[in-house]
Amino acid sequence: MDNRVIAHFKKADPVLARLLQQLPDTSGLTPTTTTDYFSDLVETIICQQLSDKAGATIFGRVQNLFPKKRITAKYLLKISDERLRSVGPSQSKVRYIKGLAKSVTEKAIDLEAVSNMGDEEVITELTKLKGIGPWTAEMFLMFALGRKDVFSHGDLGLRNAIKKLYGFKKEPSKNQIEKLTRKWSPYRTYACRILWKSLELPDIVKK
Repeated sequence: MDNRVIAHFKKADPVLARLLQQLPDTSGLTPTTTTDYFSDLVETIICQQLSDKAGATIFGRVQNLFPKKRITAKYLLKISDERLRSVGPSQSKVRYIKGLAKSVTEKAIDLEAVSNMGDEEVITELTKLKGIGPWTAEMFLMFALGRKDVFSHGDLGLRNAIKKLYGFKKEPSKNQIEKLTRKWSPYRTYACRILWKSLELPDIVKK
């Protein structure tokens, strides 16, 4: 991880900085970019409201329906709903990914152009599509576009990690979380990855 990020957390939030020092594995904390935006969005839609393991399993089965496991909008539209449903995605998710594929093939949305937009513009553009809400758009920003300053209020794992790490007795409000996450900017994506990693630990340092 970039030393500037570590220094920022040490100054802005010692609690998060101590947690970072506790992590036995710090790989995967730095945001990276991908090149297959369509496949990334399909994966994120499929993984909505599922555990990481369940989402990865179902997405892997979907990948196996494509030649060389390369998911494309054009080929996705050729696969019947029944075939897609047979490998795990719900009917609603099948509709969503097919709707995305149709938007891409009909050029109603240009994912390459979207990737060059600012964070809020990306969220606005993607959430115009059925089945893509703020969480999906935020995951796309973090994991596909490698944006460094994104936080997702809709992510249950992040809320749970914050509750445990900062000693909240009940679910923290959005305002409480917003006040906390402002300290992490401009590296909120790094903070999210640290928090997700913390969920793998049996005990984490508290404030």
